[in-house]
Amino acid sequence: MNLKVFIATFWAIFAAELADKTQLVGMSMAAKTGKPISVWLGSVSAYVIVTIISVLLGALLSKYIKPEVIRYSGGTIFIIIGILILFDKI
Repeated sequence: MNLKVFIATFWAIFAAELADKTQLVGMSMAAKTGKPISVWLGSVSAYVIVTIISVLLGALLSKYIKPEVIRYSGGTIFIIIGILILFDKI
């Protein structure tokens, strides 16, 4: 395992996920249900599955597409989704 890659990935994901909608959903679910352990287990399980899919898809795409294209495509899709949300299209 490459510790440098691990640490860089950890901090990038940690910073990106702070106070995003995932945490807001977790807080509201824990408050609504009063079952924080169940909410935590559900959240962690979902995030593990989403991460596995993301990593596998990234590894597969990197065999056929340059990393820069993947990065710019992801950024462009993110911006488009943000604009659609801004104009209540999603």
